[in-house]
Amino acid sequence: MTTNMAVTSQPVAHEGDLRLVEATLAGDERKFAEIYRRHVAWVYARLTRLVGPVVERDDLLQEIFVDLHRALPRFRGEARLSTFLHRIVINVGCEFLAGIRRRPVAVLSPVQLDELIDPTASPESRAAARQKLARAFALLATLKPKKRIAFTLVVLEGMSLDEAANVVGASAEAMKQRVLHARAELEAKMARQLRKDAP
Repeated sequence: MTTNMAVTSQPVAHEGDLRLVEATLAGDERKFAEIYRRHVAWVYARLTRLVGPVVERDDLLQEIFVDLHRALPRFRGEARLSTFLHRIVINVGCEFLAGIRRRPVAVLSPVQLDELIDPTASPESRAAARQKLARAFALLATLKPKKRIAFTLVVLEGMSLDEAANVVGASAEAMKQRVLHARAELEAKMARQLRKDAP
């Protein structure tokens, strides 16, 4: 699982977020549009890492910002808005992942995978990367949502167990166990796949 699944985007600096939230709560919806503009690229990147480049992402993105708007009265400014928003992304992602476990996994198209690959790479490199990404997402799809989220946050995004636990609302020990179980499951499945592919 070493494939680079990065969708480059960092959270914006949080200066001014609290003022935008306060103005939104006071009835100025233009300020919520500004919150959206400041954070949408970062949210889209996080969402892609969690659920993959699925066709439902635009709908999920809209759901995340609707949920954020509803949750703004609970935002007190003690943490960054991006942290508050990340929890919403995780919740929406978890619900989506739980739902897709009840229906067949859709095969990702080359176009969907291409957006995660370096556009300057050679055609051969891009083809190899597409194959690796397709395999990686297929393996991730076999994990239960909580394990997949833990694995994605800690292993793919590089968050510490404490950071991931804070975002998810679980203990660091619970996150550690989920990551360990996810890694063991993925390694076992990859080993089976290698044996199956061997001549």
